[in-house]
Amino acid sequence: MTRLFVAVQPPDEAIEHLDAFLEVRRGAADFRWALPEQMHVTLAFLADVPERKLDDLLERLGRAAARRTSFDTRIVGGGAFPSVAAARILWAGLELDEQGRTELDRLATGTRAAASRAGIAVGGGRFRPHVTTARLRHPADVARWVRLLEGYEGPPWRADRIELVESFLGQGPRGRPRYETIDTLPLSPG
Repeated sequence: MTRLFVAVQPPDEAIEHLDAFLEVRRGAADFRWALPEQMHVTLAFLADVPERKLDDLLERLGRAAARRTSFDTRIVGGGAFPSVAAARILWAGLELDEQGRTELDRLATGTRAAASRAGIAVGGGRFRPHVTTARLRHPADVARWVRLLEGYEGPPWRADRIELVESFLGQGPRGRPRYETIDTLPLSPG
């Protein structure tokens, strides 16, 4: 069984900008800060994928991606899950116009449907586009951090592909997951 996720990967420039914004502030909180190479927008989480289903999954994900049009976005603002008052995850959001929001929502729906049709269970709840910036060991009030992120605006970029990524738990730096891209699937240029 393989642990996978489907994601929109912001370009290095966008991740570096967010990382630089967070870097000077990280010492003020004992969070498990996400490493730049771990920052992405998860569309679908697939915890247990049998290797024999991987080809079917890739084919279906390719079709789902091709049905969607690329869109412009940027990382802006932020929030917390499950709530600001009892946060376990601190995140940065995405700025999307109406077309971008529609395409991203349909892309998430399409990738989850592709996995289901391939006979793979999809984890997670309702899709809420975000980039995880930190995880908290214990629920805490992060209102101060959310206010700080509300003022963040990253550089614009074009979301034009999705990635199928394998996650190797505990094999990354400091016992974190290590990610390896299995395939990159283009969106329609529009």
